[in-house]
Amino acid sequence: MAEVPELPLSGLRVLDLTTTLAGPYASQILGDFGADVIKIEAPGGDGIRDAGPARNPGMSAVFLGLNRNKRSVELDLKSKPARQALWRLVDGADVFLHAIRPQKIAALSFSPDAVMARKPDIVYGALHGYREDGPYGGRPAYDDVVQGEAGITATFAARDGAPAMVPSSFVDKSTGLITANGLLAAVVRRLRTGRGVYLEVGMLEAMVAYNLVEHLYGRTFVPAEGSAGYERAVSPYRRPHATKDGHLCMLPYTDKQWRSFWAVAGKPELADDPRYATMKARSRNIDDLYRTAGEMLAGRTTADWLAAFGAADIPAGRVNDFDDLFVDPHLRAIDFFRTYDHPSEGPIVTPDTPYRVDGKSLPVHRPHPKLGEHTREVLSEAGLSDAEIDAIIQPAREVSN
Repeated sequence: MAEVPELPLSGLRVLDLTTTLAGPYASQILGDFGADVIKIEAPGGDGIRDAGPARNPGMSAVFLGLNRNKRSVELDLKSKPARQALWRLVDGADVFLHAIRPQKIAALSFSPDAVMARKPDIVYGALHGYREDGPYGGRPAYDDVVQGEAGITATFAARDGAPAMVPSSFVDKSTGLITANGLLAAVVRRLRTGRGVYLEVGMLEAMVAYNLVEHLYGRTFVPAEGSAGYERAVSPYRRPHATKDGHLCMLPYTDKQWRSFWAVAGKPELADDPRYATMKARSRNIDDLYRTAGEMLAGRTTADWLAAFGAADIPAGRVNDFDDLFVDPHLRAIDFFRTYDHPSEGPIVTPDTPYRVDGKSLPVHRPHPKLGEHTREVLSEAGLSDAEIDAIIQPAREVSN
């Protein structure tokens, strides 16, 4: 699969030293938009290579979900020749991204000061568990830990009486999106000024800010005008509603939509009930509103309700399980799930991205790489001789084995 020069980030070179989920998801977004993402992996590779089912070692399903549109270079940065090779790659890079704790990246000699001294116009992205200037700086962090620390598990406690985790890599994927946004902003400033940017992203800080967009609520004001926690979001009645033959999700939101809902449900008089007539009143009575509305759905089938809600322009949808997504009529009509032959893994499925540029989906222009698949190619592009490359590759293979 060749480069696609018309993509928005074509010509941008990204050195990605991250592992697991958050950083690789951020760099995959850049790669989807056309950046040349070079995935720098330690001997043995990114640990996520072995997470989940696989046809071949190091090419797990989870790895494939995070690492399309990249090239893989295997470097043992504990060795001097490998570090020298990485410096050569820095010379030709636009973005340097890592998720290594500050003290450890400094020990490898690739601190922000060192890298930006060598290449003053580089965008240096550091994805940390915690911002380095606070007392948590330098601590390890993972999705499960930050879900608790950032108050995400507390949203379940507010609703259900006990903390729980989002059954998804919620922190990692959200932080990856936030990191990609920050890197793009930094690249724009670099284009405008010619100067490099040091961008630090803290997972905890990212998730506290993200969580409190709506949940800061009454604590927004000084003095507070109530407690934190957006009441609509944590209502125990905000849930999929049982129908005669299944479940559906719906959200009338505006005054007009609620009036339409009461009419469709056969209770038009509730449109003028003082508990439900305005946004302010509905917010005060959110549990009662959702309970009353949800109970009305039990007498008709999901298909009946969806047809009625569609005619009334009320947002609603069926509750899909994972398998349902593959036969969803909308996703099938837009060819959202793309099947293609991977050079080593055979036929695989890749979901489309959320984006279309000039009416076209972003392509898979590079297949997901095997560990170190592009080491020789990339180092040769950086000007290293075959002998220098051999001196780097062989020790890394010995460590991997």
